[in-house]
Amino acid sequence: MSKIKFIFAFLLCAYVCLAANIKHPLHVSTTELNYNQQDKTIEISCRIFTDDFESILAKNYKQKIDLSKPAMKNAMDEVIKKYIAAHLQIRANGKPISMNYIGFEIDHEATNIFLEVEKISNFKSAEVTNTILYDLFDDQMSIVHIVKGKTRKSSKILYPDKKFATNF
Repeated sequence: MSKIKFIFAFLLCAYVCLAANIKHPLHVSTTELNYNQQDKTIEISCRIFTDDFESILAKNYKQKIDLSKPAMKNAMDEVIKKYIAAHLQIRANGKPISMNYIGFEIDHEATNIFLEVEKISNFKSAEVTNTILYDLFDDQMSIVHIVKGKTRKSSKILYPDKKFATNF
C-alpha cells in the first residue's frame, strides 16, 4: 500500500471512529518535523489520541490528568514536557538536538503537542527516535513526516521498531 493510500485509510478510519463516538481500533500517533529555512528552525508537532495520552500520563506520573481543564494547564504542560522528552529524540545532521516545548492543544479527540528546535543552519539529515505510547500499547504505530522545502519524507514505525532516519 502506498504511503498516501495508507495515510488516507488511517484518516478515514479515525474519522469514522470519531463520528461514531467509539474507541479507535488503531493505536497510532503522528509526528511531523518541518524545517523552516528562513528562521533556521525545526517546527515539530505530535498528534496523539487524547484518551490514550491521558491514560499513559496518569499511569507514568501517578497524578490526575485532564488535558481539557484550563485550570490544570500548567501542571499538564509539565507532565507532557517530561513525557515527550523521554519518548521523542531527534538528531539533526548526526547530532542530538534539544527541543523547546511550546505547548499543547486539544483538537477534537486528539492532542497536538508543539515543539521547536532553534539554530539549525544547514539541515541535511534527520533521525527520529519515537516511542510515544510504546509503554501503553504493544501494537503502537508512529507515523513520522520530515519536511524540508518541497521535499516530504514519511515512514511508519511499528512497535517495537522506533527509528526513522533520512537524508536531504
